[in-house]
Amino acid sequence: MTDTQPPAIPRILIDADACPVKDESLRVARRYHLPVIIVSNGGLRPSRDPMVRHVVVPREPDAADDWIAGNAAARDIVVTADVLLAARCVGKAVTVIGPDGRPFTPASIGMAVAMRNLKQQLRETGEIAGYNRGFTKADRSRFLGELDRLARRAKAGA
Repeated sequence: MTDTQPPAIPRILIDADACPVKDESLRVARRYHLPVIIVSNGGLRPSRDPMVRHVVVPREPDAADDWIAGNAAARDIVVTADVLLAARCVGKAVTVIGPDGRPFTPASIGMAVAMRNLKQQLRETGEIAGYNRGFTKADRSRFLGELDRLARRAKAGA
C-alpha cells in the first residue's frame, strides 16, 4: 500500500501527544477490529495489542501532524484537537474527530480554522488569556458515541 491508496481496512490514527481519549479510541477500535496508529514524539508506553502500532516522530514542531497528514487516507479516522491538522486531513477526504466528539467536516472546517486564528491573535495581543476550556465527562461521552458511529460507518465502507 502506498500513501495515496486507501487502506483495505479503515484505521484510526491518533494524534497522541496530550490526547485525552486514547483509551476510548482503543476501546472502539477493538469493538470494530480496526487497526490503530498512535503517533507521538515519545513518552508513551507501547501497546502489546497487535492491532496497535506506535509511530514515534522527531521532537520537531508539527512532526506528528506531518506524519498523520501524509499517511492518512480515505476511510481512515483521525483523532486530533489540532485544527490545522484536521483541515489538512479533511482536505484529503479523511474523517476527523476532535477529542470532544465534534467532527471536523468540509462544512465546519473553515469556521474552525477561522476561530483558531482569531483566538490565537487575541491571545497574542493579550485580549484573552491562553486557557482552553476544560475537558468534561460530557465531552468524553460525546466522543465515544461519535467515534463509534464513525467506526461503524467506516467498517461498513460507507
